[in-house]
Amino acid sequence: MRRVFADAFFYLALVNPRDRAYGKAREWAAKTDLACVTTEFVLLEVADALSAPTARRQSAAFLRTLRQDPCTRIISLSSGLLQEGLRLYEERTDKSWTLTDCTSFVAMRQEGLTEALTADQHFAQAGYLPLL
Repeated sequence: MRRVFADAFFYLALVNPRDRAYGKAREWAAKTDLACVTTEFVLLEVADALSAPTARRQSAAFLRTLRQDPCTRIISLSSGLLQEGLRLYEERTDKSWTLTDCTSFVAMRQEGLTEALTADQHFAQAGYLPLL
């Protein structure tokens, strides 16, 4: 099974038919040989983006579905992952990477992943292949 990192960009595109990446995200989500790895930091970012009162129920249901999906591995929040992400965040003052990006890059390195379901060019800057 092909393992890829799933970024907030991917999840937000999946739930918004008006998103420019909606079609590509749906194509990737439909693949039966795909296993997604993400972090609770990414899921926090998704929930934050979908925090409007009218979107909360759908957002919470979507996040619950992800947690139950056998093809999705969610790396838990941990102080170790946060500290490693913060170290990278502090070191790369030449980049505009978010702290969530940095924790994602650390998780990808730890998991041996090279591809990410995202169009965020920060992943390319960090040496990963954005698939969207």
